[in-house]
Amino acid sequence: MNSTTDSEAILRGVLDQWKAAVDGHDPQRVASHFTEDAIFQGLRPYSIGRQGVADYYDSQPLGMTAAYRILETRRPADDLVHGYLSVDFSFTDRPTVSVHLGVLVKRVEDRWYISHYQVSRLD
Repeated sequence: MNSTTDSEAILRGVLDQWKAAVDGHDPQRVASHFTEDAIFQGLRPYSIGRQGVADYYDSQPLGMTAAYRILETRRPADDLVHGYLSVDFSFTDRPTVSVHLGVLVKRVEDRWYISHYQVSRLD
């Protein structure tokens, strides 16, 4: 694998699990894909750690789903992958919200976790 392909595969491995948990409205499972000290910035004030992630996704409406597309990747170190994505959050009762998402995933022992999550709304 080349480094771009490898980086995308790592991101997909983490983000596919994140997406499944978001789509299933399972806030604790969403949070389990983040590091214990993750910096999380959704569309409202940021939080640190898994509990803030769980609280954020618990407040989202049932039926919300996420569809993502990886736009760019960078590999600043062997145990870090940075991704820049386009994400559409769809709802059952309102228009889709399109955002750009920057994530930094980090290898901890033998598993990859999101350690930084930063959303920018497209208007």
